[in-house]
Amino acid sequence: MSSASSPVFGKKYSAFLFDMDGTLLSSIEAAERVWGRWAEGHGLDVATFLPTMHGKRGVDTIRQLGLPGVDPEAESAIICQGEIEDVEGVRPLPGAIEFLKSLPPERWAIVTSSPRELAKVRIAAAGLPEPRFIVIAEDVSRGKPSPECYLLGAERVGFDAKDCLVFEDVAAGVIAGESAGADVMVITATHTHPFETSHPKIPGYIGIEVSVDENGDLTLTDRR
Repeated sequence: MSSASSPVFGKKYSAFLFDMDGTLLSSIEAAERVWGRWAEGHGLDVATFLPTMHGKRGVDTIRQLGLPGVDPEAESAIICQGEIEDVEGVRPLPGAIEFLKSLPPERWAIVTSSPRELAKVRIAAAGLPEPRFIVIAEDVSRGKPSPECYLLGAERVGFDAKDCLVFEDVAAGVIAGESAGADVMVITATHTHPFETSHPKIPGYIGIEVSVDENGDLTLTDRR
């Protein structure tokens, strides 16, 4: 679906809910360095494994592998610490900082699968504005593709998810946004592992403008 035919542009939303990694910032090099070393150490095919670990909580990724003798909680904690210590190459996506600064701070949230400390480190490393509202891995009992995180994000900004627009970059997050009842915009800037979707796509935030009406509702316009 092209942006020109997308109902997302020109539609009023109460709030925007953003995934973090791959959606507002790029951390793919750092994440794949840390996860790649871990996967190699556990005898996994690194090239096959890496596309499967983006957009989900680390503990869920490890649990789904079903590796014998591996404690998902303990291993994900080790990986998280490695990611906290490695922020080389973490950077904002094109136009993301300016785009976030154009939004009323009470009308957007970050909804990430990252644990709290990792989210803080990456937001700072990328130079993104500090969100007033954030949902992190520890806040939910089920990670993406469960809709729990986006339902909680909508609750924190004070609106129904159906009145929000979710910005996502991977299939698990898109499914979570859909299941929460929200509209979805797919960000493709870091898509080294593309996936099929019927949702509108944009490469980043350059040329994407937001207008705010007297009620605080948000409307996207594509100026590219």
